[in-house]
Amino acid sequence: MDTTPEQLRQVTDAAQAAFARTADAPAADRAAWLRAAADVLDAHVEELIAIADAESHLGVPRLTGEVARTTGQLRMFAAVVEEGSYLEAIIDHANPGATPPTPDLRRLLRPLGPVAVFSASNFPFAFSVAGGDTASALAVGCPVIVKGHSAHPRLSRRTAELVASALHEAGAPEGVFALVEGRAAGVALVQDPAIQAVGFTGSLHGGRALFDLAVGRPDPIPFYGELSAINPVLVTQAALDARADELAAGLAGSFTLGAGQFCTKPGVVFVPEGSDFAGRVAAAVGEAAPVPMLTDSIAGAFAGGLGALAGRDEVTVVSGTPEQGVGTGSAVVLETTAAAVLADPEGLLAECFGPTTLVVRYGSVDEALTAIRAVGGSLTATVHAEPEEDVSAVVDVLAGIAGRVLFAGWPTGVAVNWAQQHGGPWPSTTSIHTSVGATAVRRFLRPVAYQSAPAAALPAALRDENPLDIPRRVDGVLTLP
Repeated sequence: MDTTPEQLRQVTDAAQAAFARTADAPAADRAAWLRAAADVLDAHVEELIAIADAESHLGVPRLTGEVARTTGQLRMFAAVVEEGSYLEAIIDHANPGATPPTPDLRRLLRPLGPVAVFSASNFPFAFSVAGGDTASALAVGCPVIVKGHSAHPRLSRRTAELVASALHEAGAPEGVFALVEGRAAGVALVQDPAIQAVGFTGSLHGGRALFDLAVGRPDPIPFYGELSAINPVLVTQAALDARADELAAGLAGSFTLGAGQFCTKPGVVFVPEGSDFAGRVAAAVGEAAPVPMLTDSIAGAFAGGLGALAGRDEVTVVSGTPEQGVGTGSAVVLETTAAAVLADPEGLLAECFGPTTLVVRYGSVDEALTAIRAVGGSLTATVHAEPEEDVSAVVDVLAGIAGRVLFAGWPTGVAVNWAQQHGGPWPSTTSIHTSVGATAVRRFLRPVAYQSAPAAALPAALRDENPLDIPRRVDGVLTLP
């Protein structure tokens, strides 16, 4: 049932009231809230997976792993807030001998306020109601209002019910977490004065519309959108000579994983002219049966995009058929040339969200890199080369368009840890920050400096005695507890 305007006002008012407590809640308390949410999801894992499988068709093995990832990242963010370096606490004591003299100045990051989170269709747990956006915002003291995705409404409601109950029992304030539903409620949520930031994972079209709303408010707010990515791959001749079949099998497994409904799917793969790599990939895929996609609308968009791409004169269908069934997707391998891509990058490099990849034959590495620059911002970029090859020029180009550069493996696996970067230049995301990993908390924080403040007025993280026992930079020197 869609959330009414009156219900939305009650939810945002409650979140704003909760922020008065969460903004300065001890790290131990916030960590306990996150662990309570993780524990309740683990305790109800079989029930939740059954609902998710019925609504998403993703299968029990995939969903089991996704729940583990979700609860794991909740617990990881609990550890992040307890460790404390995320605050970026800095102390510069007064220096009257400097030219000019400098006052006592101390700086740290503080939470923004209530945050809106939009669930993703393709990750009903990890990027949904209790996913990474929710976890990272709650971790730093921001109340969260989740807009549930229409692709899995029953799962969204049940997850929200369990998480809200767990947070309440763990002592979190009322209003710290809520779920709203419906397109109109989502639009109103972004425009609500109580909301201070938005996390979104979804389509380029939908994300751009919400982004424009967020920055068009009388008080513009940050919009952290993950939107669209082609995720190019470059394979060198030496790599093909050494392990062509292995690479073909790896690509086949990656672009068909989850029916190709991953934002990190390798959508375009550059290989040397004269190889039969596309044929090897097709052989590795084999006679794959159609599988249900997340929603009929996603399946319809995939069929439409695939048909448009496959129907171009410069594109060859190597395996599979562009004619897709209703609500399903089947693997299709396409092939073209780097010259064709350079002639019409907009037409050939459009994201096709589903189980297909475009193999592009290049005459030289320079030609391939010129075409890769035309791909635009992506979440990932991959190079497969041999250890003795100098790929520094390739890496420079790939790092210029993507947030994560791979030298082995395939991009559809995303580790959740301190070093992860899941975000890249437009149109892959709307910011420079990551939505996965420990530093995802940075999206929901802002710096505040305190000048010549009495000790009693300082946040605990900035007091000389370091009562929180956290890492800090003092007079330019990084100090560890």
